[in-house]
Amino acid sequence: MAERRAISCFVTGTDTGVGKTLVSAALIHALARHHARVVGMKPVAAGTTLIQGVEANDDVLALRAASTCGVPPALDNPVLLPDPVSPHIAAARAGLRIDIAHIVACHRQLAQLADAVVVEGAGGFLVPLSATETGADLAQQLGLPVVLVVGLRLGCLNHTLLTLEAIRARGLALAGWVANHIDPAMLAQDDNIDFLQQRLGAPLLANIAHQSTPDARTLTLGLPPAWQ
Repeated sequence: MAERRAISCFVTGTDTGVGKTLVSAALIHALARHHARVVGMKPVAAGTTLIQGVEANDDVLALRAASTCGVPPALDNPVLLPDPVSPHIAAARAGLRIDIAHIVACHRQLAQLADAVVVEGAGGFLVPLSATETGADLAQQLGLPVVLVVGLRLGCLNHTLLTLEAIRARGLALAGWVANHIDPAMLAQDDNIDFLQQRLGAPLLANIAHQSTPDARTLTLGLPPAWQ
């Protein structure tokens, strides 16, 4: 019998703070319209606060709130680091080593428990996980199609094209991208989106207007046909 394959994708961004968690949660909600068991995964989360006596990360909590099924915390967030800094620094401070093989094994288990898994990367695509490995290495080992969140602000075209080159260099497919208007004062936003639509060669899944308090449940986000 062939192994059951869950739908899964890797969400990355042109930088940190561009809305990866918002888009990941929106993807979970969109997938839940077609699949019963949808779960988010934040393999590496850096930065915690104490909530009811337990260290927790806001991104992890947001993905869990959007998910339609509960899973062991050690699977949907294998690496939880206290300090809100680059993962390689946070891991060194915590005396930990980020083990990509372990993360891949956790994802494999999630894919057996769920119909769809949305994996949110940390920071940008090439964020360091150690002295020798990056988020791109993790994405490559997972081998998932990538959803790219573009934070629309000055410089985003360069950041997007560099990220696209890095994704392609890893042999990964760009399944789609999201334009997130994080800077309402940015000039020529529509021109930037038009340029990226011509260059990225992947569908624009959502064009998110600037919101002071965005809610993933209210976002309209398209899905590639194969994910429906």
